[in-house]
Amino acid sequence: MGNAEGGRVTVVVATRNRVDELRRTLRHLEKLDPRPAVVVVDNASTDGTAEAVGSAFPDVLLVRRPHNTGCVARNTGVLYADTPYVAFCDDDSWWAPGALERAADALDAHPRLALVAASVAVGEEERPDPVNQDLLRSPLPRSEGLPGPRILGFLACAAVVRRSAFEEVGGFDALLFFGGEEALLAQDLAAAGWELCHLRDVLVHHHPSAVRPPGVWRRSLEERNALLTVWLRRSPGTVLARTARLAARSLHDPACRRGLAGAVARLPSAVRRRRPLPVRVERDLALLERA
Repeated sequence: MGNAEGGRVTVVVATRNRVDELRRTLRHLEKLDPRPAVVVVDNASTDGTAEAVGSAFPDVLLVRRPHNTGCVARNTGVLYADTPYVAFCDDDSWWAPGALERAADALDAHPRLALVAASVAVGEEERPDPVNQDLLRSPLPRSEGLPGPRILGFLACAAVVRRSAFEEVGGFDALLFFGGEEALLAQDLAAAGWELCHLRDVLVHHHPSAVRPPGVWRRSLEERNALLTVWLRRSPGTVLARTARLAARSLHDPACRRGLAGAVARLPSAVRRRRPLPVRVERDLALLERA
């Protein structure tokens, strides 16, 4: 899929049953100059999403999935991009004017930079998301010439990736489905020798959808995926410590209990696919955790 205006960035939006929020996001993306190519991957919506996109946004490439693939819908969207860089949106977020060009400029200038994590402004009042300060104050040692703080975490709705690096490491992992899936991708990029950084002046607007799953369900997936990520990549000592910690918390926290049960159900798959991180990445993660 190309961009008629010769842009460097394709925007991939994964969506499911949020047609009103998606319309708002696509209207904002239409106003960007230069206007990026946009791919919407519909995770089997039942609320008329596909029909709404097809009728109101003819320039958007719509990819319909027959079933909900979770975070892997973003991988599908990347397959349809032929620009060097891909920006991810959720259906309740959009990129600010100039943001994609600033991210692309940084990626152009730094060939080993795989991912730019943006700042996030939340809601009508444009509150800074707490993640902004976490990224800005990253304790990781700076890499020479990198345009911003070096990081090992990001929000998927606020990231621009180098398409070749994303494809090299396999994108988002289907085992996680949804919830905190960014950590594993960040670790895989770092393990492959790529850099990730935060750029303060690259901005995303996030107006959280009112159509959200129950908090306990979402948190249980985050707990499950955090443990699965540890099992997939971290050192044996960290695996034992994190498993014991979640088991202890599960005694009095229903979300942790569900998360632990979900991780255990996927343990055989995690063991088969385990690929420990290089020492340098494990060391960086330990530094972040101590901070």
